[in-house]
Amino acid sequence: MELLTIGDFAARSGVAPSALRYYEKEGLIRSTRTGGNQRRYMRSELRRVAFIKIAQQVGVSLEEIREALAALPESRTPTKADWSRLSARWRRRLEERITLMERLRDQLTGCIGCGCLSMKRCQLINPQDRLAVDGPGPRTLLGE
Repeated sequence: MELLTIGDFAARSGVAPSALRYYEKEGLIRSTRTGGNQRRYMRSELRRVAFIKIAQQVGVSLEEIREALAALPESRTPTKADWSRLSARWRRRLEERITLMERLRDQLTGCIGCGCLSMKRCQLINPQDRLAVDGPGPRTLLGE
């Protein structure tokens, strides 16, 4: 079993040592300790860190990431099947995020582009603030 120092692990994962220590403190990744109390990471933890990094890039909270990683086995290196089960559970949630990001991409520019900068006075998307009856927030972007 190959173990990596925190410096080697940081270089390989692209994540700062301080973030790795934080992830460990939060229970997202694990390390072992040497006799001199130095951290050593199993190479398999790189996949967890990659998962954390990419999930954060698309706006997934650390709590959601923690819940997902908790479903992986602790006693062994996760297999492809383990990761497939995790991704299957996330598929719907990710599809919803993709749909929201596409709406934001497609509608936000047009709304800001009209120049009024006020949804209350907008004659294009929200005349007479008619969307207020549906509740607060960005009603057209959320699609509620």
